[in-house]
Amino acid sequence: MLRSMKSLEDYAIGATDGTVGQVKDFYFDDQTWVVRYLVVDTGTWLANRSVLISPIVINQPDWIKKNFSVSITKAQVKDSPAIDTQKPVSRQHEMDHLAYYGFQYYWGGGGLWGAGMYPNEILPGYEGYGSPAAERAEEDNAYARSQESRQRDDDPHLRSCNAVVGYHIHASDGDIGHVWGLLMDEETWAIRYLVVDTSNWWLGHKVLIAPPWIKDLNWVDGTVSVNLTRQAVKDAPAYDAAMDLNRTQERGLHEHYGQAGYWSDGVKMETDINRK
Repeated sequence: MLRSMKSLEDYAIGATDGTVGQVKDFYFDDQTWVVRYLVVDTGTWLANRSVLISPIVINQPDWIKKNFSVSITKAQVKDSPAIDTQKPVSRQHEMDHLAYYGFQYYWGGGGLWGAGMYPNEILPGYEGYGSPAAERAEEDNAYARSQESRQRDDDPHLRSCNAVVGYHIHASDGDIGHVWGLLMDEETWAIRYLVVDTSNWWLGHKVLIAPPWIKDLNWVDGTVSVNLTRQAVKDAPAYDAAMDLNRTQERGLHEHYGQAGYWSDGVKMETDINRK
């Protein structure tokens, strides 16, 4: 199921021995568009310090009570490496953070999370450990560690979800609106769609744009360019933010743009999006 990132803000984070704080933002990987960390405000407990919590440690969320229970203690959170969430998070900061918790590097394999698709697959003690896939993951992680000295000064690649909201969206023939929100897959934590508010062009409408359809993203100017025409966007299936998006609707959206769904390994459909 897809979840609106807006709806997840202020969720409580419950450690094994008490509440850590509330979710205030998310950091996603701008190469794969997967949420890598929740930014959690600890309130007065840690003198208003913000900490990063990885989806790797999140148990089954309680969507009704708006709570993420995590498999770590408050002491672990308290002693975790300090990170200034008001500044870009470097790869070295990530290495320190993941090493502290004993996690594999998520960039070590060909999946969304290491060699797998789900965050808990790189959690120590995961039942898949010892399998051929897990052994490959260990090899991938060893390779990732061997690149540490080269990676530590890499440009930051984590982006704030809150910061992306408001970015302007440009079609191939003009503006279509701005980013209103993001939709995330609750199992993989992959961002599947940008919700675009077209009110400054097409009053009262919201449309969905998938990250793979983005041609260019300028983080400095706050602009997103897509290789779609305004007419194609206008003719796309409408998105109702008050309703859950189902797979049938997703299929219709992808068919409209002539794009294969993320749930398949097929090649793009032959529909010419510029004819729409």
